[in-house]
Formats: sequence, C-alpha cells, structure tokens
Amino acid sequence: MAAGDGRGELSDWDDDWAIETRGIRVGHRRTAEGEHSEPIFATSSFVFASAAEAAARFAGDSAGNIYSRFTNPTVRTFEERLAAMEGGEACVATASGMAAILATCMGLLEQGDHIVSSRSIFGSTTMLFDKYLSRFGLSTDYAALSDLDDWQRLITPRTRLLFVETPSNPLTELCDIAALAELAHRHGCLLVVDNCFCTPALQQPLALGADIVIHSATKYLDGQGRAVGGAVVGDRKRVGEDVFGVLRTAGPTMSPFAAWVFLKGLETLSLRMQAHSANAARLADWLQQKPGVARVYFPGLPSHPQHDLAARQQTLPGGIVAFDVDGGRDAAWRVIDATRMLSITANLGDA
Repeated sequence: MAAGDGRGELSDWDDDWAIETRGIRVGHRRTAEGEHSEPIFATSSFVFASAAEAAARFAGDSAGNIYSRFTNPTVRTFEERLAAMEGGEACVATASGMAAILATCMGLLEQGDHIVSSRSIFGSTTMLFDKYLSRFGLSTDYAALSDLDDWQRLITPRTRLLFVETPSNPLTELCDIAALAELAHRHGCLLVVDNCFCTPALQQPLALGADIVIHSATKYLDGQGRAVGGAVVGDRKRVGEDVFGVLRTAGPTMSPFAAWVFLKGLETLSLRMQAHSANAARLADWLQQKPGVARVYFPGLPSHPQHDLAARQQTLPGGIVAFDVDGGRDAAWRVIDATRMLSITANLGDA
C-alpha cells in the first residue's frame, strides 16, 4: 500500500493495481453522503473548528483544507490519481500546461541558472524561456532532440534543468529518455519531460529516469476538449514542496470544476489512448500508399527513424500522425481546407 497525508500525495491504494484501476480508484475519499462519483467542491474557502485549528493549518503544523487557491478536495483527488498513474510521489495541478512549466521553473531555478531545452518544443514554451524567464536571469540553449552529443555540448556548470517533449509536436521525433536522464544526472541536472503526447497510459518517464513530468491536461487527459489545465508530477520535495510553494503563493490554480472534468477523463484514458494509437496506425499506413504524400511521420511505422526506440519506451506509438505533401504549403493548405470531418483548431487529443 502507498499512503500520504500531505497535499498532492497518494491515498491508500495497492501497488499492484493496473494503471486503468488507478485511473478510477485512487484519491477519492467519500464524504458522509456516500457518493459514488467524485464530488465537485465548489467553494473558495473552508471552515475551521477553532482559531487554534486555523492557525495550525496556516502554519503547516496540521493537514487539512485552507483555501481553494492551494487546497481543494476535488483538485487533490485529481493530483493523487495522476501521480499514481505516472508513478510519482506528488502532483501539483495548475491552471494550464504552460502554468505547469512556469511553476516548475520558478520553484526549482534561481537567477543565473541555465536551461538546455530541445528545439522541438511548443512555441509558447520557447517564448516563456526566451522572452520572460530571461528577464529574471535565466538563460536557455536549444539542443537537437535526439542528438545526445548536442545536449552534452550545451551543458555548462550553470545548467540545472534539461527540458524535452517526446514525441515532438508535430513531427513525432523521439529522444531516448533513459539516456538523457543519465546525462542529466551525471552533470547534476534535472530532466523534465513533457508527457502530453503519450500520457502515462503509453509512456512513464519517471520509470525511465526522468525527475519531473509535465502535462497539459487540456489534451489527452481530458480527451474531449472541455477544460484547460496542467500538472507537474515528481517527488515529495521538488514537486510536493518547491513547485507547490509557487502555486500556493502565486496562484496559477486549477479550478475544482476543471479537476472534476479531468478526473472523468482519467477513467477512460487507457482505452482512449489504445484506440487513438490503433486509428493513427491505420491512417499512417494508408497515407504512405497515397500518391502526392511525400513523407509520413509516425513512430509506429518501420520507416520512422526511431521506430525501435518508440517500441522500447512506449507501450504504443500514440495518436499523432503528420505528413508532407508534394507541392509545399499551398498544396498542404488545399488538403486541410478540403477535409470534411477534421477540425482546424488549436488543440489536440479532443474526440
């Protein structure tokens, strides 16, 4: 059994539970009403039995709810459940995936520190590193995602954090998480992995040596495009204390309603990711045979340069397929505009 009495840590559950069971059962503490589904605690604050109890909670001397900016039972249930699914000790839920990255950097880095990031990351993450964190004395260099020598070359004595998305968006390039973790730890750095594309249903970076996992819960964790949120998963000290401290003070907080939506998403996550992967594999194979398609990017294809790595560190190749068409941008836009069932939208993982 695993147990925890701190915010974001695990409630009682069996270590041998499959990820599907963890996605349904972990974290819910039934109230006196005996509800079967997790309730939404739509409250900004909580009532204390006495002034002494309030003082003890604010001082951190006793556990319990204080204020929904940083303690809310619905959000806590989501945090404990996702931590269990990722194999982490603690989770901090945030208002968005970008808020999760910001809280991680603010909680773990200080002025003068250096980040090495993959070049193949979300554009807003690059903007965060280059435009905003740089104002506070943090610097960032960018490595080729799958080139360990390039990562090694860019690490300096000031480097504290390596940041990577794998598979990358949208060309599904992979990095060897275990090898990059070994490199990071050899130089005294943390490895942070954005696991948005795979989710814990298909890939568990902590088990491969990563220190922290980032999620945009908006994507596959929800699965139906209903809410925006993020999460940071890792150990009790770095995530449960340091990153949580940023959330408590600065307040990039997940709402109870969003947390409830994501809880419903976690219940079906494994089934959905299996279906996404199967459908993507059929589509990728079909695209390879179409005239006018120059190249297909999908880790499940033997033609993918990291097909074997994907098979080792992911249980399935995932649901993202990208492809080049002959004729450049104009031809690509014609294909996009001619589709009848696809949505042209700024999100992924939405049914």
